[in-house]
Amino acid sequence: MELTIASPAGDAGTVTVSDATFGRVFNEDLVHQAVTAYLAGARQGTRAQKSRSDVSGGGKKPWRQKGTGRARAGTIRSPLWRSGGVTFAARPQDHSQKINRKMYRAALQSILSELARQQRLVVVEDFAVEQPKTKELLKKLAALGLTNVLIVTESANENLALSARNLHAVDVSDVAAVDPVRLIGFDHVLMTVPAVKKFEEVLA
Repeated sequence: MELTIASPAGDAGTVTVSDATFGRVFNEDLVHQAVTAYLAGARQGTRAQKSRSDVSGGGKKPWRQKGTGRARAGTIRSPLWRSGGVTFAARPQDHSQKINRKMYRAALQSILSELARQQRLVVVEDFAVEQPKTKELLKKLAALGLTNVLIVTESANENLALSARNLHAVDVSDVAAVDPVRLIGFDHVLMTVPAVKKFEEVLA
C-alpha cells in the first residue's frame, strides 16, 4: 500500500509501505491487552503498611491471662490496640502483566494500520527544528494543520524534545521509545519517512 507524504504546500508524493505493518485488520482485543499491560507495568506498586509482626515492640504479654478481670491480651501491637499493626496490611505488589513480543508487535501494527485508515497518520519527508524553540515548532505544526500530535522520528531528536516539552498537546518520540498508549493518545501522529521505514524493519 501507499501513504501520502504531506507538506505545507500540499501533497508531496507517496511512500510505499508494507500491508503487514500499515494495512493490518484492526484487532481491538489485542490492542486493549497491549495497552493494559503497558499501563500495568508502569505502576510502582510500592505501597506498604505494617502488620502486627512488623510493628516494633509488643513481645511481652501485657498482663497475665487470668485473674485481672481485663480482656485477654497477648501483645500491645494487636490490630485492636492503638498503635497496633494493620489487620490486612498492604504489601508491595508487582502489577506487571506478561504479553509476548509477537503479540506486542501485532498490537503496534494494528494501531498504525488504524491510524492510517482513519487518516490520523501524517507522513512527512523530514521534520526538525534548527534550535530548541517552541514557537518555531508550533509554526511548523500549524503549517501542517496539526495541534494535538505525537511526533515520531527515526532517532532521538533533542531539539524537538526540548521544543515540545512545555506543550501538553504535543509529544516527541523516536521509533525505539514509542508505546501503544502514546500512539492512541493523540489526534494525529506525525511520522517522518525514515521513521516509517524503521517501523517496518522493527515490526517485521
